[in-house]
Amino acid sequence: MPSSITIQVQGLVLTAELNGSAVAQKILEALPVSAKCNRWGDEIYFRVPLTAEMEDGRDVVEAGDLGYWPPGNAFCIFFGPTPASQGNEIRAASAVQLIGRLVGSLEELKNIRNGAEIVLK
Repeated sequence: MPSSITIQVQGLVLTAELNGSAVAQKILEALPVSAKCNRWGDEIYFRVPLTAEMEDGRDVVEAGDLGYWPPGNAFCIFFGPTPASQGNEIRAASAVQLIGRLVGSLEELKNIRNGAEIVLK
C-alpha cells in the first residue's frame, strides 16, 4: 500500500508516494531524515540511516522515480539524465531499488544546490 511523504529542500515542499517494498517500509520507519544532498547530473541523493538489501534492482529509471542505492545507503531522486546516461535515458550509477515516485512537477529540482539541507517527513 503506498504511503505519502514530504520532501523539503531549499524552500520547496514536494510530495512523494512510497511503494509497498520492504525498503520503502524501512525508510518510513526511519523518518524523519535530515541530510545534506548531493547532485549527480539530474539526480539528487543523500545518505539515509538504514541498510537494506535490494529486492529488484534496475539501472535505468524514469524521471520522478525514487530509489534506494545500497552501496551508499542513499535515497535517490531522479529527474533527468546523469553522467552515466546514454542518449535520453536516466541511468543510475549502479542498480537501485525503486521505492516510489514524486507527485507533481520536477522542474524546480534543477535549482537544488549540492550541499543543500534536505528533510524527509
